[in-house]
Amino acid sequence: MRILMLGNSLTFYNDMPRMLAELTGAEVVQHTRGGARLSEHLNPAARLGALTQAALREERWDFVVLQEMSHGPVTAPDRFFSSARRLCKQIRENGALPILYATWGYKKGGDRLKVKGWDYEWMVRGMLEAYHRAALENVALIADVGRRFYELSDTQELYADDGVHPSEAGSRLAAETIAEVIKEHSDLRRAQG
Repeated sequence: MRILMLGNSLTFYNDMPRMLAELTGAEVVQHTRGGARLSEHLNPAARLGALTQAALREERWDFVVLQEMSHGPVTAPDRFFSSARRLCKQIRENGALPILYATWGYKKGGDRLKVKGWDYEWMVRGMLEAYHRAALENVALIADVGRRFYELSDTQELYADDGVHPSEAGSRLAAETIAEVIKEHSDLRRAQG
């Protein structure tokens, strides 16, 4: 099995792709850059976009995981929805299944929320709604990591000190959530023959 991960530091933090490879037994390749948006993966003039476009054209994948910039789904929703739509189309043309890696709101009470002047509940709700809408509109799978962060962050330390990135436990939770989606749909694909 081959998995391509498209994203940024929320994907590569704590070497989460390695965790996903260990959980799934798959070859996991990442195309990431800190701060990257999904739209960059569509731009063949950008280094990251050129890599991604070549990979979707010339290689075969079973799953492609899409992760938008940390606040992109709530601050630039049109760009997010457009990029998700275009990438999901390319992924399906490749024969792979798209998975939206739905990330989380910034840490409740954290400095980043205060600096931005955002409400925690607003950001969490906006992220959930945007990722679910994108999954529904593109018939894509969803790894609902943001929901898991929301449910568990009061009892586990899922955030790094900056209140944005995942801690080691947060990255492990992300890898486990993505792996569950992959396992479920791999089993379904095998059963369908």
